[in-house]
Amino acid sequence: YPILNSIRLILLAAWLGAALFFGAVVAPAAFSVLRSFDLPNANEIAGTIVTRSLSVVNISGLIIGLFLLLTYFLQKGSKGKVASILEICSIVLILLSTSVGHWLIAARMRALRAAMILPIDQVRLGDPRRVEFNSLHGYSVNALGLAMIAALITIVLVSRKLHNRSPGAEGS
Repeated sequence: YPILNSIRLILLAAWLGAALFFGAVVAPAAFSVLRSFDLPNANEIAGTIVTRSLSVVNISGLIIGLFLLLTYFLQKGSKGKVASILEICSIVLILLSTSVGHWLIAARMRALRAAMILPIDQVRLGDPRRVEFNSLHGYSVNALGLAMIAALITIVLVSRKLHNRSPGAEGS
């Protein structure tokens, strides 16, 4: 189903682009711009913007991942056992990373921010809740990065399928 693979490829590329834009532009810009105004709670405001944006990235990654998994099984006899296993593993990694990022890591970070009562900017750096929050932030970055790498691998694999099945391609 070349049309189905084209749709899969477009969705993956769009999600990867959104995730990359979020990580490289949105998050750093939110913190940089708000800090430039010397607001006493700049990090709290920027964190709220970033959390809401990341939520959209993670949930859309999960939805696209589910679509990719379901449509994977609709394909007729995929060529290459290693490529098939790698594609399934990559899709599952997207699903797991975005799910863990959203429902475990981000949820715990939100709970910690609420437990701090004060805006995070006013909580001392050595406070155990802030230390845990900072640690979870690292895990959140890693989870999104892992999902992005898995998406890139899946894009390559789906592109190869399209190329191998296109008219004029060798072995068609």
